[in-house]
Amino acid sequence: MAENCTRKLIVEICNANNLMPKDGQGTASAYAIVDFAGQRRRTKTKFRDLNPVWDEKLEFLVHDIGSMASEILEINLYNDKKIGKRSHFLGKIKLAGTVFVSAGAESLVYYSLEKRSVFSQVKGEIGVKIFYVDEEAAPTSAEQKEETAEEKPPEEEKPAEENKEEAPKEEEKPNPPPPESSNPQDAVAASTSETNPAPEEENNQPLANKEEPPTETAKDKAETGKSTELIINNLELRSLSGDHNRMGYDLVDPMPFFYVRVVKAKVANKEPACPLHAKIVIGTHSIKTKTQIDRDWDQVFAFDKEGLNSSSLEVSVWTEEGKNEEAPSSLVESCLGTVSFDLQEVPKRVPPDSPLAPQWYSLESESETGNDVMVAVWVGTQADEAFQEAWQSDSGGLIPETRAKVYLSPKLWYLRLTVIQTQDLQLDLVSEAKVRSPEIYVKALLGAQLFKTSRAEVGSAWNEDLVFVAAEPFEPFLVVKVEDESNRQSVGDVKIHVSSIDRRTDDKTEVKSRWFNLIGGENKPYAGRIHVRVCLEGGYHVLDEAAHVTSDVRATAKQLTKPPIGLLDVGIRGANNILPVKTKDGPCGTTDAYVVAKYGPKWIRTRTILDLFNPRWNEQYTWDVYDPCTVLTIGVFDNGRYKGDKDVSIGKVRIRLSTLDTNKVYRNSYTLTALSPDGVKKMGEIEIAFRFCCSSWLSLIQAYGSPMLPRMHHVSPLGPAQQDILRYTAMRIVTARLARSEPALGQEVVQFMLDSDTHVWSMRRSKANWFRVVGCLSRVASLVRWLDEIRTWVHPPTTVLVHGLLVAAVICSHLVLPTTFMYAFLILALRLRYCRRIPYNVESRLSYVDVVSPDELDEEFDEFLTNKSSDTIRIRYDRLRVLASRIQTLLGDVAVQGERLEALFSWKDPRATGIFLVFCLFVSLLFYLVPLKVLVLGAGFYYIRHPRFRDDMPSLPINFFRRLPSLSDQIM
Repeated sequence: MAENCTRKLIVEICNANNLMPKDGQGTASAYAIVDFAGQRRRTKTKFRDLNPVWDEKLEFLVHDIGSMASEILEINLYNDKKIGKRSHFLGKIKLAGTVFVSAGAESLVYYSLEKRSVFSQVKGEIGVKIFYVDEEAAPTSAEQKEETAEEKPPEEEKPAEENKEEAPKEEEKPNPPPPESSNPQDAVAASTSETNPAPEEENNQPLANKEEPPTETAKDKAETGKSTELIINNLELRSLSGDHNRMGYDLVDPMPFFYVRVVKAKVANKEPACPLHAKIVIGTHSIKTKTQIDRDWDQVFAFDKEGLNSSSLEVSVWTEEGKNEEAPSSLVESCLGTVSFDLQEVPKRVPPDSPLAPQWYSLESESETGNDVMVAVWVGTQADEAFQEAWQSDSGGLIPETRAKVYLSPKLWYLRLTVIQTQDLQLDLVSEAKVRSPEIYVKALLGAQLFKTSRAEVGSAWNEDLVFVAAEPFEPFLVVKVEDESNRQSVGDVKIHVSSIDRRTDDKTEVKSRWFNLIGGENKPYAGRIHVRVCLEGGYHVLDEAAHVTSDVRATAKQLTKPPIGLLDVGIRGANNILPVKTKDGPCGTTDAYVVAKYGPKWIRTRTILDLFNPRWNEQYTWDVYDPCTVLTIGVFDNGRYKGDKDVSIGKVRIRLSTLDTNKVYRNSYTLTALSPDGVKKMGEIEIAFRFCCSSWLSLIQAYGSPMLPRMHHVSPLGPAQQDILRYTAMRIVTARLARSEPALGQEVVQFMLDSDTHVWSMRRSKANWFRVVGCLSRVASLVRWLDEIRTWVHPPTTVLVHGLLVAAVICSHLVLPTTFMYAFLILALRLRYCRRIPYNVESRLSYVDVVSPDELDEEFDEFLTNKSSDTIRIRYDRLRVLASRIQTLLGDVAVQGERLEALFSWKDPRATGIFLVFCLFVSLLFYLVPLKVLVLGAGFYYIRHPRFRDDMPSLPINFFRRLPSLSDQIM
């Protein structure tokens, strides 16, 4: 191209449709202002017309032809204040230079008008033609300049948008900072007002009170526009969580979706009882609504914008009118018409905008006429309110088992039944004659739970407690039976309404005991009576997960619950390199992954993304935090339930909240490890972002000094064995309740998340726990080894230094404790720089899964009762005997040391005890005569004496202690 060639950009403003009324009389007087590369042009005003037609061409000079593609063309529509009281913003569009075409290739394109801020009220579209022309003559004629000047309105008639750009230089001054606001939407409005000041209707301020900002250059405007877009992108993902304010979707990436809401249809020539369904097609993606007779669907569908392969959307309505004679099981479908949408013209909606109103569209068909469908189409993100109710395209469409859901565990109570005594029992005379002293026991049933008292003679009192787990909504009855031990027959029973049982929150509340009449059957309307005390304990926390990974420690009673100390935000971003799980579905296999997260009673389940090894969920959830020393559990699963199979676990992640810094965002990838009888396999990685926000630092510190469990666990504790039984019972109840949800959270999923198999014998876990004990004792062993090195003068300078420290400690004994704690403070402060910045997770090395043998894994996953062969069971039994023998020897050695110490004081060996007696007398006199400091100094010097003065044989006290007797020689 020649250097003397100039380029002009021609923008033809054709018309606008369906503008928002702004003059207070149901109309608007619109004109357009076009900005490009620091140049501004304006069209004429079309008075009182919501569908104005301009057909005006505006010319702009392209300063740099090479950078034209990076320039931004902005068109703003305003209502002329000559007609109305004020100038109002009607909408805007922004177009990149990449859409500009040469003269002759242009066409009329309609663009939806966009908002300037979240508070703008905008609707409609504008039609423009944009093209450029290359010319030889560069300068602009004087006539053109005069025409441009005539087109510009007087200064006092310009809207606030023009006053900002053309403010006089003498009024240039720094922009006042926007007022601080806790609402992020106000921050967006304040930021956008720097480039496009808000009209008076939106900020409710008179025009005279506004300060005119200084003129902006094109570069400043471009930079401000970019920063504004970044702010909007960061703040447009908003959702409402519980009773809290709007929280941002700032932990995940925004995902654009095409939303299609199909409401209903009007059919002209069909019977009212004719079933209809709608079909939505975008390229190769096709989803069908439910078949309804009333023609009212009101269903929302979400299509992942990045996964689409077409630029058009088709919505068609089909009728099902009977059965085909050749295929009686199928229905004959006929299309009533189709309506098409250009995805490039679909409007964008950003919450908190009001939902887009659906409109009637005529169905186009060659054979059918007069048919309409009500549809709404818009572009949104996963922050849209319709996302949770929408059927996602990446989840298979109308498949309930693949939808995202939030579950709540049932509220659990402890039901305490205290059996006191029975009276006036009508026992069987035959059995009573056979047994001189008949014995009876009481059996209680609550649903599938069954507990018994001990056996006692007739007339005796038990005063035993039977504790059950009751879940809301409660089982209707608690059944109490009295049975005869001799013939295992029921003497009588009574049904107690659970809803009528008293509730208490502490041990200070006395529950009244009650007498109930026993019913023996049809022939025995009265079989005696029983005295019981029954109540629902609200002061306990019912554990439904392992104690070391618990996520909730609150008491059941709501009145005992303290306010939350913070919020936990979790963003499920995606997974990478997931291995195939369903190997039967194809040569390479498939994986339909979803994520389940549990904290407290709230369970969340993301949508299932079908047939992807790198799924991206980008879903964010929030929990209330009541205790910082709790654990968040996240599991990844392959969805097989929608195909009739069970879900398969892929891996698990645990995050302890006490290891997190407050108000800090963590974005990390964690390895997913699956443990199965076939071995250990790394299944991929999951990318998670989370943040622990603390509302009160003082409450967080106080939580560390309060007990973990409620008061009733300490004043009236449950036994360890009883606690385990109740925990497994609670697990079964939670599993059963969640399995009855829709879509169901499978039993295998809940058990995997709750670690229901921690009580099962596992050689791998035994080794892991053994090495944990060894790891704890290794530090003590290191200290003993260090003292032995000092004692044996391995490093003489260190031993000499210890001599000096010993002398200083004896002379200045009052400084020993302050110095010790000061050393501890300095050591901990220096170790802060080595603090782990990435939260801890399930550690495969610590779990001892890398070196476990296949047979040990097979034994760990073996069920009760085992179905293995006798040879396999014999091998495992022998291996268990070897391990048990080592434990047996270790326990015997520990017992020997304690028995020797006890024998020293029990005169079991008279001579040894006599020697110790004389030694005690001598030591008492020595401590009386010699000062303590001298004794400590002498004992220290003796302990760390030089090896030249040391014997190789064991010392006298050790020899004496080893000769003391124990009970080992008395064991067979």
